[in-house]
Amino acid sequence: MPELPEAETITRHLRRELLGKSFSKVQHCRRDVIRHGSHRGLLGFLNAPIKRVDRRGKRPFLEIHGGRGIVFFLGMTGRLNICDANTPIEKHTHLRIGLNGSGHELRFNDARRFGGFGIFKREGSVEPEGIKGLGPEPNDITPASFRRMRQRNRQIKALLLDQKHIAGLGNIYADESLFRAGIHPLTPAIDIDTRQAGRLLRAIKRVLSEAIEYEGTTIINYLHPEGPGNFQERLRVYGHEGEGCRKCKTPIHRILAAGRSSFVCQVCQPSHD
Repeated sequence: MPELPEAETITRHLRRELLGKSFSKVQHCRRDVIRHGSHRGLLGFLNAPIKRVDRRGKRPFLEIHGGRGIVFFLGMTGRLNICDANTPIEKHTHLRIGLNGSGHELRFNDARRFGGFGIFKREGSVEPEGIKGLGPEPNDITPASFRRMRQRNRQIKALLLDQKHIAGLGNIYADESLFRAGIHPLTPAIDIDTRQAGRLLRAIKRVLSEAIEYEGTTIINYLHPEGPGNFQERLRVYGHEGEGCRKCKTPIHRILAAGRSSFVCQVCQPSHD
């Protein structure tokens, strides 16, 4: 599933191509991929300039003149790409947006349809539908706010995946951050001391920054508008079950944490059960 680095990579590519452009046509093929809003709302964007191309958590969005916009939910297999309007239409393409004066289209494709898109209207400084309710961006989290988050009797992996507390962190980067910080994913958040918490917060920010630099992680489906990411070559534990830990050579184990497959070195990330 695309996480923050993948969404940020997609957003950067789209920003270069879309900022200042306007929609010449809008065509969507399935009503069940519209999370909120309607086809009529899409038609209201025609010929209006795109003022902002940005991201909140894992969700890229386009903001049109007047605070209206489209937010994309990438789900498991959602992809956004810009192509020549004459390019053959791939199966599972659910939205096509023509761009005035360019001969190109923005297309949203989602094979498994866990994703979709929504229409929003921003009212003042209040975050709009599809974006509101998310926690802070990881780079905005301070040691003090992270300490307040940890005052909960939850497994640390579950806390990291909760989008109401931290926006954009998912299974891959939670595992990588916990490994770098030397913390077992089943550790109760409330039991993590100040030194460990500092290591973990630094690891989260560093892992995400590196993953953005390498344009995300492509394991199965993820592609940004110009191709696959490259961070999968730098993963230290995620997906490496049975392989030797890079630090101590102990085989990496796969366990269940927060309902997700989680990868852990039982020596470098000791459990305190």
